[in-house]
Amino acid sequence: MDAERDEAERARRALVREIDAYGVLRDPAWRAAFDQVPRHLFVPSYYVSGAGGYERLWYGDPDPVRRTRWLRGAYRDTALATRVKDGELVSSASQPSLMAQMLEALDLRDGHDVLEIGAGTGYNAALLCHRLGDAHVTTVDLDEEIAESARAHLATAGYRPAVLARDGARGCPERAPYDRIVATCAVPSIPYSWLDQCRPGALVLTPLSTGLILLRVDDRGHAEGRFLATSAYFVALRGGSARPPLRRAAGLPRRVYDDERFQFLSTLAAGGLETREALALWQRERRPERERFGVTVSGGRQWAWLDDPEGPYAWPLPDL
Repeated sequence: MDAERDEAERARRALVREIDAYGVLRDPAWRAAFDQVPRHLFVPSYYVSGAGGYERLWYGDPDPVRRTRWLRGAYRDTALATRVKDGELVSSASQPSLMAQMLEALDLRDGHDVLEIGAGTGYNAALLCHRLGDAHVTTVDLDEEIAESARAHLATAGYRPAVLARDGARGCPERAPYDRIVATCAVPSIPYSWLDQCRPGALVLTPLSTGLILLRVDDRGHAEGRFLATSAYFVALRGGSARPPLRRAAGLPRRVYDDERFQFLSTLAAGGLETREALALWQRERRPERERFGVTVSGGRQWAWLDDPEGPYAWPLPDL
């Protein structure tokens, strides 16, 4: 066990150095959290894909070589498939460097109360607990089994935030109000219930399309913000309605369909713009970067936009 502990510490230090090299760990408090929270305790088993499908790696494997693969893999800077059902990915542990970017973007302060939508393995909640303290962190998941598993992982690592089985689209009103809401699952639009549970000045960070939208909420329930520059691919929120997968329109050139920026715009605009309209906008604006796009939620409606919320390029988002 001492050898395994030493191996885990070496792997964790290497992960922190790798994340640090990307320049996303600006706050020393987050560097300390990634350095001290043991990720392997939150992924006692996970799946790696191969030619024959998914292969399971786990901490109790009698083969020491495979156990070492499991341990080292737990500290790779990559997303890990943690639950697979009927050959489909149901839940995953997010890429640590992306988690670091999201946590930094939340601009947390001592005393802030945070709601996490999507408990996952519990690792992200543990990082939040390390930064804020258990009493300030609430994490919810629609799946009772996932919530219970996250609760157990957190307890093993010494953290005890509120872990509840709830429909994430409805937030968690009994623990509100919140200074920050962060989702680790993709939504087709912003749930109004989240904004209702925010304090004035709160930030909401959630995956939308293939990006991350960061909204600031004012005292009237009005929220507005822009996308971060990074791409982000998350499992869809369950309990709400997910957007359909992007389909290639007839006659759309493969180079356009495969362009990552066009996929972002096309998915963001689904239901508000026709594919040809999205293509025309994408070409006219010379493949616009994510951070030029934003979202506004106001007066019982919400819309996405390019450059200016009141400008010519805006379209409605569906209600969740």
